[in-house]
Formats: sequence, C-alpha cells, structure tokens
Amino acid sequence: MKNKPTSDQLIRIMSDDGSLRATVVSTTQLVAEICQRQQTDPTATVALGRLVTAAALMGSLLKDDQRVALSIEANGPLQKLQAESDASGTIRGTIKVPCCNLPPVDNQFDVANAIGKAGFLHVVKDLGLKEPYRGMVQLSTSEVAEDLAHYFTTSEQTPTSVALGVTLNKDAKVAASGGFLIQALPDCDNSILDHLEHTLKNFSAISTQLREGSTPLEIVAKLMTAIPFTVQTEYPLTFSCHCSQQQVIKMLQSIPADDLLELSERSENTEISCEYCKNNYSFSPLELKGLLTTENKQS
Repeated sequence: MKNKPTSDQLIRIMSDDGSLRATVVSTTQLVAEICQRQQTDPTATVALGRLVTAAALMGSLLKDDQRVALSIEANGPLQKLQAESDASGTIRGTIKVPCCNLPPVDNQFDVANAIGKAGFLHVVKDLGLKEPYRGMVQLSTSEVAEDLAHYFTTSEQTPTSVALGVTLNKDAKVAASGGFLIQALPDCDNSILDHLEHTLKNFSAISTQLREGSTPLEIVAKLMTAIPFTVQTEYPLTFSCHCSQQQVIKMLQSIPADDLLELSERSENTEISCEYCKNNYSFSPLELKGLLTTENKQS
C-alpha cells in the first residue's frame, strides 16, 4: 500500500484543448473533524461527508473572497445538512439531527432515506455582488452526488459528472473521503465525451482509491487518460469556522428587546454554541444588560 497523503488536497485541471475542466479532492481528515464536532452516527457521517466534499469541489470554481454554501432540506430524519466553502479551501459543515439510527440496506449506508426523498438542494454563492446568487433544485436521488450534478445541468446549464465517496472503518471512523467533478465546456467534442463516459463506467470508487493511497493528482490522471491536461491550481483543504464573540454579540443585538431583557434577568449565564464548530460563547446577565443598553442607544 502507498503512503497516504498527509493532508487533504484539492487539484483543479483544464484539458489542453479547453473543452473539459475537472477537480479532484481528498477530504478524509476534513470530514473526520467536522463529523467528530457534530457527533454524527455512521449514516449521518456519510451523508454530511458527501455534502462537505461537494462544497469543497464547488469551492474550486470560486476566486478571491467568493464563498459558496450548500444546504439540503428534506423529509428524512437528518432534516437539514449544510456546508460552506471558499476559494482558499477553508470549509465547515453542520447537520440538524446528527443521529438517524437507520440500518444499512444491502450492506450500504442508507443515505437517501436518512436525507429523505422529498426535499431540495439549495446553493448560495457570495460572488461579491450586491446580492448573492441563489439556486435551488428538487432532490433527484438524495444521494448528494446525483443531486449536485442535476443542479449544474438544470440551474447552470453545464453538463457535469460528480462522484462523492465516504468510507468508514470497522469502528465507524472516517477511513477515506473524497470526490471529483468533471464539466464539459462549450464546443466539447462528442468523441471526448464518449471516451470520458467509457472511463467513468470502469472507474473505481474514489474513496477506495484514496484509501489505497492514491493522490488527487493520480486520480485526475486516471480520469483524463489520453486527454492532455494542465494543472491550474492545487491547495490544501482545512476546517475553519469564522464565528466570533463579536458575531454572537451582533446576533444577540438583533433579537427583540423583550427577549434580550428576559435573558438578562436570568441568574445564570447565557450559553450560545456555534452550530458549525460547537464553540461556546458565554454571556453573564450583566453583559446582556450592557448589550440591551447599547441597543437602546443605537435605536
């Protein structure tokens, strides 16, 4: 077995004729950390891991300070999953109900029923404009990869192939996680698409390849067999949450004054936990009264 990469990575390439672009990511450590923070059960780990990996892939299509947020809301026991990424490879994710307790089906984690068959995939892109771009598609399979490909095809009119994989070891910890995204650009020759389709039909699961030690560069080389390409960018992927004490203060100042007053009159501190990183922020009654005074002055 090869030596495993020491950190998660993203690699983005373009075919030399400009007809295809592709991104491959390894997200093993990233998914493991996020799911550990969220305390997910095995099926929820696979579901959230796929969405986090999808966000990493979409981050490769951004630039500068742009951000993208993916969320799935459906009628399954997990209820809602969210993941965010930016152009520099920092990612975070959260899940509303971290344990669904669904048994496997045919020795596979039942992600589709954990998410729910009736629901939507939402995509929000902060592109630095006055208003963010918002897209939404109805879930097609609730397996995440197919739903993301459906979004690209219907909302962005870009034919896209997406693969997402999360493999767990015997103690239900993340053994390997990753994915790839391939997009056909305008004027892509049909012969190239036929060749790529044949490659994908015989392509091993990406989580299996990562678990065996393949790197994102090696995987993209297999995907682009006989298709010359150039690496455009490569960078590490890491977990990062941009919550802060000041942001929580702003949130508290935005709630109705009566609710803030009620909190300030309690004898115990008010504890607020970030849904992404699970860091706790504590405010004493005196501090909350100070916020209430500040709010009154501002109004």
